[in-house]
Amino acid sequence: MDNTVIVAIISFIGTCLGTIGGIIASSKLTNYRLSELEEKVKKHNNIIERTYKLEGQVVEIQHDIKELKKI
Repeated sequence: MDNTVIVAIISFIGTCLGTIGGIIASSKLTNYRLSELEEKVKKHNNIIERTYKLEGQVVEIQHDIKELKKI
């Protein structure tokens, strides 16, 4: 075989390995970022639920205060 053919084959194999490695690294980074985003969304939703419950309690307390003022 000619030297240029061997160099071309080695270059092709290197390119393929580099491409596959890049795809794997990119996939891992994307999965990591998605999991971090999901965690942030869970925390946000938890805060929204707690705020909704607190608003309900505040309304009840306001009604109680109004009733106490009438007495």
